[in-house]
Amino acid sequence: MNIFEKIKPRFWDHKDSATGMYKYMFNFQRVWKQAALITASVAMIPIILLTIVDYQVTQKAVESAILSRTTRLVSNTRRALSFFLVERRSALHFLIDDNPVEILTNSERLNTILKNLKRNIGDFGDLGVIDHNGHLKASVGTSFKFEGVDYSNEDWYKEVVEKGTYISNVFLGFRNIPHVVIAVKKDIDNGKFIILRASLDIEQFKELLSDVKLGGLGDAFIINRKGILQTSSKYYGDVLSEYPFEIPEFSENSNVIMQRGKKHKKIIMGYAYIEETPFILIIVNPKEELMQIWYVTRLKLIGFVVVSIAVILFVVAGMTTRLVDNLYVADQRRLMALHHVEYSNKMASIGRLAAGVAHEINNPLAIINEKAGLILDIFQFKKEYNEDKRLSELIKSIITSVERCSVITRRLLRFARHTDVTVKEINLNELINEVFGFLSKEASYRCIDVIIEVGETIPEIESDRVKLQQIFLNLFNNAFAALKDGGSLKIEASYNQKREMVKVKVVDTGCGIPEDDLSKIFEPFFTTKSSSGGTGLGLSITYGLVKEIGGEIYVESKINEGTTFTIQLPLKMKKKEGENSCKSC
Repeated sequence: MNIFEKIKPRFWDHKDSATGMYKYMFNFQRVWKQAALITASVAMIPIILLTIVDYQVTQKAVESAILSRTTRLVSNTRRALSFFLVERRSALHFLIDDNPVEILTNSERLNTILKNLKRNIGDFGDLGVIDHNGHLKASVGTSFKFEGVDYSNEDWYKEVVEKGTYISNVFLGFRNIPHVVIAVKKDIDNGKFIILRASLDIEQFKELLSDVKLGGLGDAFIINRKGILQTSSKYYGDVLSEYPFEIPEFSENSNVIMQRGKKHKKIIMGYAYIEETPFILIIVNPKEELMQIWYVTRLKLIGFVVVSIAVILFVVAGMTTRLVDNLYVADQRRLMALHHVEYSNKMASIGRLAAGVAHEINNPLAIINEKAGLILDIFQFKKEYNEDKRLSELIKSIITSVERCSVITRRLLRFARHTDVTVKEINLNELINEVFGFLSKEASYRCIDVIIEVGETIPEIESDRVKLQQIFLNLFNNAFAALKDGGSLKIEASYNQKREMVKVKVVDTGCGIPEDDLSKIFEPFFTTKSSSGGTGLGLSITYGLVKEIGGEIYVESKINEGTTFTIQLPLKMKKKEGENSCKSC
């Protein structure tokens, strides 16, 4: 037996034969499904809609927070880089403004200035002084001798002459080391000027970028406006490699965009153009990593919804099952009451018919008995007939048969007489034998051995005779239906003086009842004999009748061994209002 068979409600397999426009009302399985579906839908639809809205709102809020945080991070890093470059450029401005040309073009003094710069700031690689003709006048900090080199045709020289300052892209130079050049200009009298030029190691850039608080998969780097990497990147190559994606659009503010990265994974990229430099700061984070906090929240939200739906479905299924089961029980009780009324009317009709038949038969039986007695008397007065023993035996046989018919008609009259509810003293032995008299011929035909053991010490009980007749008749009929020809039926009664109860057992050696059916044997319309015309009402009505007279009924059975019905009857039945008590009826 599977789990569904164990928890399946009683109404699930119910098949009702109702017809007409209201027949759907008795399809309890359909009623259950409709009630469960409507109730569950009304309960779950608001939760699902609210969850969808909350899901979208929360996701957008998390994404917005991530974009805002990335924007702040880019802005802060840009300010740090700008401050770093401005600080170095200001240092050069201070040197060129604070020292005369003679000192700056003196290699020894220039070398002292470079040492002081390295000691206090630490990023300068070399220094060079260039005159207004573009010729290098002095150079310190490098082993290469560049004095006299003409820079007048170089683009950077022209830019610093025009703008007064210059910051170069990262390049390798003669030392084959990535570095940046910063140059500042100072005007002298008569249109003359000098330029102080310094190189910076990009390691400081790396240190600044390494301080950026990124996730484990985040990346921060710098490119120039031609798309060349100015610092190394985790994912896109080393210094001076080409950036594999499109250069972001110019903006004076920090911006954040979403795009596809390597392997088509979504990334959140923040970028900012650094003022007065050729540099573009780029910070990249995989969206999946930044959204981890949302994924955890999403799992909790989905888990909450799943648990809520499961609880709703469980409660709806339970409550719907209970309500429909109560409806089914009420309908069964209604049907049982209708059948009970029908059964009572049928028994009353049978009683009236039996009374009529008994009265109609009694009249000719009385005439036959009278005439047979008269013939027997005549035969006794005449010698020739008196000596004929054969004739006398035939007349006596007629009289015996008439008496037997009289007994049957009296039994029918007694069975039919008590149609009203009456509480009276009843001899249990006589009642059992009276009821069994209706089945004695069947027992004889089928060779069923019947044993009736009712002790003489059992007192008379006060109960409803009609209900007891129906109880015993139903139990005897049920036992006969279970017995095969040649079986046995035992009816025994005993008295429990302490409890003032009479116990009656009806024991048969029939086919028995399966253990799974024992708990349902007294339910209305439950039958194991549907193929042979059973209605499932006999034992249900019997159970109700026993309860009405204040008794108890139990059943014990084993397959192929037999069944025992035990009835416990009180000595005195409690009378209900409207019931009559008759001691002499």
